[in-house]
Amino acid sequence: MKNTRRQFLQKGTFLSAPLIINSSVLGRGNATAANSKVQLACIGVGGQGAGNMNNFIQDDRVKVVAVCDVDRAHRQRALNIAKLSDKDGCSDYRELINRKDIDAVMIATPDHWHSMITVAAANSGKDIYCEKPLASSIGEGRFVTKTVLENKRVLQCGTWRRSGVHSRMACEWVRNGYIGKLKKVDVGVPGKFHIQGGYTGNEKEQKAPDGFDYKMWAGTTPDAPYTAARCHFNFRWIDDYAPGYVTDWGAHFIDVAHWGMDSDNGGPIEIVANKVKRREATIYDAVESFDIRYVYPDNVELRMFSTENTSEWGTKFIGEEGSIYVENHKLITDPTELMRKKLGPNDKRLYTSKNHHRNFIDCVLSRKETASSVESAHRAASACHLGAIAAKLNRSLRFDPKSEKFVDDNEADALIMRKYHGDWKLS
Repeated sequence: MKNTRRQFLQKGTFLSAPLIINSSVLGRGNATAANSKVQLACIGVGGQGAGNMNNFIQDDRVKVVAVCDVDRAHRQRALNIAKLSDKDGCSDYRELINRKDIDAVMIATPDHWHSMITVAAANSGKDIYCEKPLASSIGEGRFVTKTVLENKRVLQCGTWRRSGVHSRMACEWVRNGYIGKLKKVDVGVPGKFHIQGGYTGNEKEQKAPDGFDYKMWAGTTPDAPYTAARCHFNFRWIDDYAPGYVTDWGAHFIDVAHWGMDSDNGGPIEIVANKVKRREATIYDAVESFDIRYVYPDNVELRMFSTENTSEWGTKFIGEEGSIYVENHKLITDPTELMRKKLGPNDKRLYTSKNHHRNFIDCVLSRKETASSVESAHRAASACHLGAIAAKLNRSLRFDPKSEKFVDDNEADALIMRKYHGDWKLS
């Protein structure tokens, strides 16, 4: 019996050769035929999720068929944009995760939900576009990676700088020795929480509004009284949900650093957090100010620090013969003539992607690895979590990136896996 497109996707075989799609699937003029579209469910459609959904809608190979969000206002807005009816929306991702008509999911929930939903999606045979960080702890990240690979699923992490030409150019120059031996990488992130809504973090308990399932929003995290200051965008500044800019921006910039360092399959061996400051007497208790130093096996030092100097936000590679700073569309080299340097025929080339969302769909169809693969996303997030653990324990740590355990440190090992509240279990 001839396999359908959905049967092909569900088998999840990764191919080494390009996928050749029959012209009968493409339709006239190579436009994607209606019955060949990748059917996508969007889980978490607030600010970032709505943006992701809009990007996928622009791809004529995609059809958004379901929307999930614990906030009815977000859900209804997304249903309207996707031209879906109320029956296509839900507040609990478990209502759609086993649907056979869904090929892939987009996950843009708060960080503490990423692992749970990704694992459920992978186990149900769905491909995954998941926002960064891939997981909320090192142990969760390894479990996610194992599950995705065992199920032969395609996963793209939202660390979209891997689809940026300047990031790729910078990392290719570093990898090919154009700044000499790499000695150090500086990663600068914002130094003050960008709290939306004018909240102080001292607001009194409120009744959760109609249409917002606060219990489901909190999910795996400890019970806490509802206040609007806690939810949606501002979850980032609360330690039960995320460690502030350590992962919020650090996941992006350390990902670029790892790409240039050739560390997508490894991690640091020493970590120490200095100048750690948190806000007092407020629910916004994540680390806000810090200077975290990492040492990698090849004796390269990576420094992630908070700063109000916006010109330092991003990734800077420092070698024996020069430096390269990169952030999004900004690329600065020292010496300046490096900007005109073209790679030679024997130089190493890195993965080329020009559009992060389209690259995901390309790989769903071809079964090839994405620009931001599950292992690279896990390793970048893990480095962030290592920094957060060092900041929490306020001392230096030694880590084995192969076993993903700390060296002779039971107190630190206890923080490798995030503890779940209630009956939730990652399986």
